[in-house]
Amino acid sequence: MSAPREPLVFAILAVPESTPSTLYGIHDVVGSAGRDWPLITTGQPGPVCIRPIIVSARGERMRIAGETWIEPACSLADCPPPDVVVVPDLAVAPGEELSGRYEAEGRWLRAQSEAGVTLATSCTGALVLAEAGLLDGQEATIHWAYCEAMAARYPRIRVHPNRALVVSGAGQRLVLAGGGSSWHDLALYLVGQFLGIEEAMHVARLHLIDWHQVGQQPYAMLACNRQAGDPVIARCQQWIAEHYDEETPVSAMVQTSGLAERSFKRRFARATGMSPLEYVHTMRLEEAKHLLETGDASVEAIANEVGYEDASFFGRLFRRKVGITPAQYRRRFGELRRALRATRPPVRSAPPAAQLAGSTRQNTALR
Repeated sequence: MSAPREPLVFAILAVPESTPSTLYGIHDVVGSAGRDWPLITTGQPGPVCIRPIIVSARGERMRIAGETWIEPACSLADCPPPDVVVVPDLAVAPGEELSGRYEAEGRWLRAQSEAGVTLATSCTGALVLAEAGLLDGQEATIHWAYCEAMAARYPRIRVHPNRALVVSGAGQRLVLAGGGSSWHDLALYLVGQFLGIEEAMHVARLHLIDWHQVGQQPYAMLACNRQAGDPVIARCQQWIAEHYDEETPVSAMVQTSGLAERSFKRRFARATGMSPLEYVHTMRLEEAKHLLETGDASVEAIANEVGYEDASFFGRLFRRKVGITPAQYRRRFGELRRALRATRPPVRSAPPAAQLAGSTRQNTALR
């Protein structure tokens, strides 16, 4: 009879900005592998296959995001050799200055990487690896709202904003999950890689976890909410929010600005990060998403409502930008909205596109 295998060590790195839900969620899900499926099916727990331990720079009791106090199992210096290091997400703002904040953690992570340890991150936890230089020249992902800031701050990283999970690096030992609950995908992937697909399926069934097969695109807010500091462009943003039924919105914005067309387009892109045409498209699609979630109008009617006479063009554009078809979007998010509405009194809210920069309407001729 062979001796039982020693549990794999999953070190979960805690820093003051770590969010408790992801930190403990990953701890509980990977820790259940091998142990809990037999418990619920036979009444007897199985062997512990993964030993998750929370580690921090000094191993002392510390307060993390949400005013939550935690007590790590050990310091980085005392951590047993890990098979995997997981960095949960951070409660930081997009573009927040992080220079010098994680120097001790960075040195330790680089040492683990050199030792062949798999490094995994959830959401904004990728910023810790980025600060350590471990993502330079690699593919990565992060929460969709942080992709632009990450790409700008770390230009050597190839950021994939639409993917919920990215595996890259030497030996595929960098595993990065996107935003929100995509840490579920991360946990399942790691269990599958180290313990096999069947065990990953047991964990998925045990915790009712769905794989984010469509990536982050359907969840991302398309409309740019950057308000221009340029007063001329800010005025045009306000104008398009109130005059979305124009047949040629870009030309109309040019006229409103009083600028030459080339100058307007250059200033608009510099101020908002988008071309005027892309800006109009993204606002229209954001409005379409809201209409698909909240009403029963046909896709053709919604296409016309947001400004596209050609419903097939609208469908292709929606699929390219959102990642799924309008009908698929309605099934996924309309059902979710209805389920949430059924559990609480209705709350009035403005359509997302109107909140950010206005709705749009009328015609495919945008220029």
